[in-house]
Amino acid sequence: MEKKTTLSSLMTKEEARCLREFFYELNLRPAKHLLRNEIVLQFSQFLDQRNSGKTDPDNFPTLKDFFSKTQEVLLLKEDVVLLHRIQAAQYHFYRIHNMEDRVDELTPEEFLDYREIVADRAYIPPEKKLLIDFQPFYSTGPEIPEPKKIGSGHRYLNSYMAGKLQDDPKNWQVFLCEFLKIHSMNNDQILVDGEIIDGPKALMEALQKAIASLELLDEKAPIGEARATLSSLGIREGFGDTVERTLTHLQLLSKLFESPSADYLDEFLSAIPLISRIAVISPHGWFGQDHVLGRPDTGGQVVYILDQVKALEAFLKNSLASAGISVLPKIIVVTRLIPENEGTTSNQRLEKINGTDNCWILRVPFKDEDQNVVPHWLSRFQVWPFLEQFALDTKSELLAEFGGKPDMIIGNYSDGNLVASLLAPWFQVIQCNIAHALEKPKYLFSALYWQDMERDYNFSLQFTADLIAMNKADVIISSTAQEIAGTKTSMGQYESYCLFSMPELYKVTDGVNLLHPKFNVVSPGVDESIYFPYTDTARRLKNQTKKLNQRLFFKKGDDIFGELDDPDKTPIFTMARLDKIKNLTGLVESFGQSKELQDRTNLIVVTHTIREERVTGEEELSELKKMYQLIEEYGLRNKIRWVENSSRQDGAESYRVIADRRGVFVQPALFEAFGLTVLEGMASGLPVFATQFGGPQEIIEDDKNGYLINPTQPELISQPILDFLLRCEQAPSCWETLGGQAIVRVKERFTWDLYSEKLIKAAKLYGFWNYAVLGDEKKEVDRYCNLLFHMVFKSRAQKLLGD
Repeated sequence: MEKKTTLSSLMTKEEARCLREFFYELNLRPAKHLLRNEIVLQFSQFLDQRNSGKTDPDNFPTLKDFFSKTQEVLLLKEDVVLLHRIQAAQYHFYRIHNMEDRVDELTPEEFLDYREIVADRAYIPPEKKLLIDFQPFYSTGPEIPEPKKIGSGHRYLNSYMAGKLQDDPKNWQVFLCEFLKIHSMNNDQILVDGEIIDGPKALMEALQKAIASLELLDEKAPIGEARATLSSLGIREGFGDTVERTLTHLQLLSKLFESPSADYLDEFLSAIPLISRIAVISPHGWFGQDHVLGRPDTGGQVVYILDQVKALEAFLKNSLASAGISVLPKIIVVTRLIPENEGTTSNQRLEKINGTDNCWILRVPFKDEDQNVVPHWLSRFQVWPFLEQFALDTKSELLAEFGGKPDMIIGNYSDGNLVASLLAPWFQVIQCNIAHALEKPKYLFSALYWQDMERDYNFSLQFTADLIAMNKADVIISSTAQEIAGTKTSMGQYESYCLFSMPELYKVTDGVNLLHPKFNVVSPGVDESIYFPYTDTARRLKNQTKKLNQRLFFKKGDDIFGELDDPDKTPIFTMARLDKIKNLTGLVESFGQSKELQDRTNLIVVTHTIREERVTGEEELSELKKMYQLIEEYGLRNKIRWVENSSRQDGAESYRVIADRRGVFVQPALFEAFGLTVLEGMASGLPVFATQFGGPQEIIEDDKNGYLINPTQPELISQPILDFLLRCEQAPSCWETLGGQAIVRVKERFTWDLYSEKLIKAAKLYGFWNYAVLGDEKKEVDRYCNLLFHMVFKSRAQKLLGD
């Protein structure tokens, strides 16, 4: 339903006149669909031309603020349509008439229809379009009170649950009592014996007796001395391994019943052992521990999961032991078995994860519609038809390997999250999603022009899978807040799913609720056993350091390109996959165009391969050829070393070798969801220059422990590096100061210990919330998602398989 207003009510008359003149100018140009950065730039140029370059920057404050929040402009024959973003996931849609003062406020559906018209998509009457709207399912539940707190769902939900306990103590005491009676480990009941304790009153009486008996004992004594007494009262294992710890937790439970608070609930749920078995789902790529990094679709996600699993096991071992539970936790990473393994371990069904006691890689094959195993590798964009059967087979395999069901399931990327969304309801356990990188915001207008990209990317399947998995998930883990909700001027990755349309397929007006407490920022860390400061010489292997020094600067070979004229120059180091988004060619071009940088530095580039015969994807091949072209174009053969990466351990020592030479690390990606290499470089003590687009904004405090750069223009990459090097020439301590502050930043904010604690705490709280509150509400969301899966996703996936 359109609402009518006037331009004059939104801004001054002079600004309204200026705005109409600007839109008139825009309509004379060929582009009819503009995004924020382009709008702001063109408006600035328009003002300069309109006032002969004499424009006072304060002339149009309201108009400039208006455009800073305008994400899209659609230029029609007689009207201009705007998407005005007030804040994260809150929009106004305006239709401004070119020749009148009238402004119509549009509905989200109307805006999406106009967007399709401007994109010259086939017109379909609104009544015939499938409309997807998840808003009704979130209308009664808790929401984060303000957008700036998006990503702190655990903290808010904890307070919300404590408030519920206070508002309705009798019912909530029943829920809490029943919740404590349903848990077991290795088929042995823990916490509360339901055969002895039948309700809250009996539990409170048992707590009082247990506390009184424990207060008579030596607090340092092992809890085994009181086990018989506690068991007779219905208090089972799980409250502590010593008398002191058990007494503390029983007293805490008693306080939670008598006077519930957010602090009591958080502390109690953190203490009790609810999780010992975790399934981690990551189907695509060449998931393994050796000789896989740098292969197509195989990079940071593999490193992330292997580090995550090791940290989670260590955390669970300690927490279970502290709770008095003699159970070894087990974590299984489920990925795809690939018979044509190309020298990797991807054809092995079961592989133990190095450095762990009970963590495994379990490989399950993809099967076609005739149940034949698919033998060869598949791109992440081609896996969709095989995922439902993969999930069914994974269910059986996990039950066999665990000897029962897991306690939680962690999905990774779009395919793993979809499989997790199928498995979690089957097992009735917590589902946690980790996107790593959402494809939709990476490709401009990928939903609007999905038909043009479908052959290569199958976005109709991926974006549908994302909607399903996001809304079925209990917990969504993000590395940064802006990954969820963006910044003041730009949309977040998850936010891009709030409102979009895929012409001739469906349109989405409320795809995900960013204010839902399921969203939690839990930043990963670095493996401190591998990535440590260059100054920690006792931990470094002298032979490895010597070998890498030769490899990075002197040695010749088929896997090395370039011969340095002066190896003693300051090294600029980068390491990434050869993807367009990683923008390594942009860094090479920047280096090639800067004579001053070439006079002072050498460029050291490490990638998976430098040889065409080892390339496995078209994008990688294109970037590889472009690298060689740029090196020749700028005459860089004697100023660059381009080296193939040999192992993760060598990669870690490479940072330190560069630091020995007082070099810098550059991460020039056009967009980076998080930035693990940024953390690795900082943890090693290197000054780091990283893209300002994406996660590094929340890792680096600009000009304090690193630098944020704009990688879109060569000079915007080279100049900050050159400025820093010039400062270091004047004051050599600048280098040590920045590197030292980088190390401190990582240790204080980005460790896997902190990550594990936050993730497990969140899983426990959401498990309690699901049990006590959601019930039918979650079933309704699941049913809606199941309709999308069977009516939209499966039909298109089967068509892809047929093609």
